[in-house]
Amino acid sequence: MTEEKWKDIVSTIKDDFKVFEHKTKDLEKSPGQLEYIIFNGPVGKMKLEFITKPLVIDKKAIGSRRIGSQTKVEYIYSDSEKVHTFKAYKWDEAQNDWTEMEAGESFKAL
Repeated sequence: MTEEKWKDIVSTIKDDFKVFEHKTKDLEKSPGQLEYIIFNGPVGKMKLEFITKPLVIDKKAIGSRRIGSQTKVEYIYSDSEKVHTFKAYKWDEAQNDWTEMEAGESFKAL
């Protein structure tokens, strides 16, 4: 999904549904941003997420072969290329938590 399509979806949601929350925050474990909107949709309370991260160009494992030594992975990110991820959730009253929707299911609801 592109940023333009995401902005169109958010605009449509704001026009047609009751919006509870719309925020953007930085990701904790990697560089990038998470934008989400929570609204009352056709299947009840829904949450859409749009994640923008830089493209991973390379991955290096750093460590030694000694017993008990630490190993870590270092990622090298692109300065110009971005990766976008779209996820849709619906509120599950029984579990009192968000349940991820399938791709076809989420677009039929909108």
